[in-house]
Order: sequence, then structure tokens, then C-alpha cells
Amino acid sequence: MTREVLAALLSEAEAAFPDEACGLLLGRKGRIERAVPARNVHPEPGRHFEIDPQTLVEAHRAARGGGPEVIGYFHSHPAGPAVPSAADRDAAPGDGRVWAIVGGCEVRFWRDGDEGFAALSTRAVSR
Repeated sequence: MTREVLAALLSEAEAAFPDEACGLLLGRKGRIERAVPARNVHPEPGRHFEIDPQTLVEAHRAARGGGPEVIGYFHSHPAGPAVPSAADRDAAPGDGRVWAIVGGCEVRFWRDGDEGFAALSTRAVSR
């Protein structure tokens, strides 16, 4: 991913506080190139997140038209660590996508697979 993506994730989490920030991770060939914020439409945004469905529809439509693919999702834990919570594990579809979780000043990346979340190693690069 790019350093700009990391900075954007931290900025979105800070701006949304005390609620959870959320959005999409877009890119090509497994490289995360953009973090696209979305409205958190969950009824309890301070404890949970739900990405605005319209944002998801638009991103998938753009990908089918040749735009960047939806590599994964991001959200923040305003009062917790950058690890999947019990609620995250319960809600995860096991679709193999990447989840970036922001907790405090840390961003950690996870793959949501059949066996649950697996920590990913990452590398930040310049564009």
C-alpha cells in the first residue's frame, strides 16, 4: 500500500472519533492504492460499523468498468486495539478480502478467510 493510504486511514479514524470510521480499500493486483471513506450507517456508530451500501455498489460498478478493484474494507476501533473484535469476527463474511483496522495510532491489516482473520504483513511504498 502507499504511505498516503496509511495517512488517510489514520485521518479518517481521527475525524470520525468518537464513532467508528469505515470505508473501502481499492487498488490493483493486490496493492492497496486508495482508501475511500464511506458513511457509517450502523445504528450504533460508536460501537459498530456498517459501510453505506451505495458506496459499495458504486465501487463494484466502477471495478466492472475497468476501475480499481475492491481489495477490502477499513474501520476504526475508537476505544480499542487494531485487532478484529468479537463483533468483527461475527460479521465477517469469510470472503478473503483485506480488513484494515485502526486502533489508536496503529493500523493493522487482516485477511478475512474461511478460518477467520489472519494477520498480514504489509509494506508502505511511495506512489
